Amino acid sequence: MSAAAKVRASAKVRASVTARLRAAGCVFAEDEAALLVAAARTPGQLGEMVGRRAAGMPLEHVIGWAEFCGLRITVGPGVFVPRRRSEFLAGQAIAAARRPAHDDGGWVVVDLCCGSAAVGVAVAAGLRALGRVELHAADIDPVAVQCARGNVAAVGGTVYQGDLYGALPPALRGRVSVLVVNAPYVPTAEIPLLPPEARLHEPLAALDGGPDGVAIHRRVAAGAPDWLAPDGRLLIETSERQAPQTAAAMTAVGLMAAVCADEEMDATVVTGVKRLARKFLSPKRYKILRPNQPSPANAHRLAVARAKDEQCAGCGCRGHQATARWQTMDW
Repeated sequence: MSAAAKVRASAKVRASVTARLRAAGCVFAEDEAALLVAAARTPGQLGEMVGRRAAGMPLEHVIGWAEFCGLRITVGPGVFVPRRRSEFLAGQAIAAARRPAHDDGGWVVVDLCCGSAAVGVAVAAGLRALGRVELHAADIDPVAVQCARGNVAAVGGTVYQGDLYGALPPALRGRVSVLVVNAPYVPTAEIPLLPPEARLHEPLAALDGGPDGVAIHRRVAAGAPDWLAPDGRLLIETSERQAPQTAAAMTAVGLMAAVCADEEMDATVVTGVKRLARKFLSPKRYKILRPNQPSPANAHRLAVARAKDEQCAGCGCRGHQATARWQTMDW
């Protein structure tokens, strides 16, 4: 068969696959058809793959990989498929790690609730050109752990099986520069509302975040201070609705919390920084501050700003902005 004939045949096959996927309700039928045709080695295999996709299996499970931060991440049946919105989490982690927490210029990166370890691998790959990276990942699901080990091997690192910090080696305590967490945050009552692709083909443990969706976030935040290095960062993906609760879980254990969001990606990340002491003018003077506790020098000004804030809450006027400014400065 000539090259032109092969092209025409391939185009005809793609058109046929596209029509079948579109009939099954696939929104991006044409793009998916191109990926399926490229992945199949024989016409029989293509037919079987198209059948699985038309029946509702996630495309990534069918072709065996997902694109994430420009990387090809291996996934398979029973493994949580990394979402595009989680690329924002990886990007925030890379940005947060620009200043190493260790004198040797390297980073210790931990990916908890790692699934396929897509986030951890992307962070390690992004930091590798800047210095030495030590990657650790953990998940409670043995299927996910097996998948993650294959992905982590590409950047070097170790994957452990177990429940959150219980899976990590004790030697990591107090050494973690960046702790990234894409734990489940769908409230239990909303699981039946998820698309069938997720609800029927991904493990429940990777979706169910408890009654309010923040149960695992609280557990992660509670243990983070013991594992983070000084100035280490905890980054948790969450939703805009749940971000205040995730941030509150961090501040409750003494972390400085900040919320970042990307509307285009529909992504929200809460970052907590471990800072146990605040340095004043004298290099020998330190003071332990709890979340939202003002320094004595700013206590009066904060009280005045709050009084103004009571009269103009949420309007963005000078008094409202002053409250936010002093609260920020006191951190």
